[in-house]
Amino acid sequence: MDRGKKLTNLYGNKNNNIYMDLKDIIRENALPYLPAKSLFRCSGVCRDWKLLISTPFFAHNQSNSFRSISGFFYQTQAGVPSFMSLDPMAYGVPDPSLEFLPEPVEIRCSSNGLLCCQGCTDYKAYYICNPVTKHWEKLPKPEADHGPDPAVVLAFEPSLLNFTADYKLICAFPSELDGFEFEIYSSGTRSWRISGEIYFSNRKLLPKSGIHVNGTAYWQTSLEIIAFDLSSERCQLLYKTVGSLGTKNGKLCMAHVHGRSQNLVVRMLSDVHSNTMQMHSAAELWKELPRIHLDVSPAAFSSSWYFYGHGGVEFIGGDVVLFRDGNMFYCYDMKKKASENLGQVDIDIKAGIVGYVNSLVDLQTVG
Repeated sequence: MDRGKKLTNLYGNKNNNIYMDLKDIIRENALPYLPAKSLFRCSGVCRDWKLLISTPFFAHNQSNSFRSISGFFYQTQAGVPSFMSLDPMAYGVPDPSLEFLPEPVEIRCSSNGLLCCQGCTDYKAYYICNPVTKHWEKLPKPEADHGPDPAVVLAFEPSLLNFTADYKLICAFPSELDGFEFEIYSSGTRSWRISGEIYFSNRKLLPKSGIHVNGTAYWQTSLEIIAFDLSSERCQLLYKTVGSLGTKNGKLCMAHVHGRSQNLVVRMLSDVHSNTMQMHSAAELWKELPRIHLDVSPAAFSSSWYFYGHGGVEFIGGDVVLFRDGNMFYCYDMKKKASENLGQVDIDIKAGIVGYVNSLVDLQTVG
């Protein structure tokens, strides 16, 4: 009898989570993990959800919880920015052409919900914006000449400790000393600074090859990868393989498609110190993952563009791989092990494609 009474009292505890309403459970445990477009639709469910989604604290929580690649920004052949969504019902932005910015822009790079663009007038200023909220910042003029096609990398990692975006923009620009120098913009100081590090080489950086992974910026040349550590501000050279730079499981990777077999080949950075190992060392710089056969049309890898630089892969980030045949785009989800034809897109091939996360991340100032 006593045991039965204790059991009844236990289940009668109204503080237990099993007595939470379903809408409260979803609000606390599901909403922060949804993309921005889906959240705007959820704001119409009830007044409480609308108020919650509109708060800065929720935006901060969502930017830390949602990290999935949602689509890609690109430049059309007419030069207008546009957005290609992986799921138009779930992912999207209110103004894909970025007309909320004060001048026409070219898309340069992105990082965890923030987009870096460059103006087309005056001194071609850099803009950092969130296409969801239409908030933006215009960066001051750099000290150095970054050239007509700057090799910039945006470094932003959401943090639970910072309610506003703390980011850096790094540019590898040609040096008068026959090499590359590095200029860094910090949102904390709101200023540019040229690093004392110089990479001496007569090689050219591949267009739109820059990426940031775990505190290091990487760029490709025709034969190697330049790695610039943001903490020590030291440069290191890595031997490269065929393909595009990207991220997988939080590590740098390179990916390409073997045209004849249609196998996706992904190699992850294994040991950055293998470059300095003695000869015949067993240490390997790149570790190859099990190859994945892509169930797509053979024509997707038949064009001559496949052999130029990318090795068939336009983008790899997380579990998403994007490749194309001319203006026809295909996506492969390595987690779901499924491929999808995204259709034909009117794209400027020279402008490149930028992966994007549909985030509510906030900036320090509002445009």
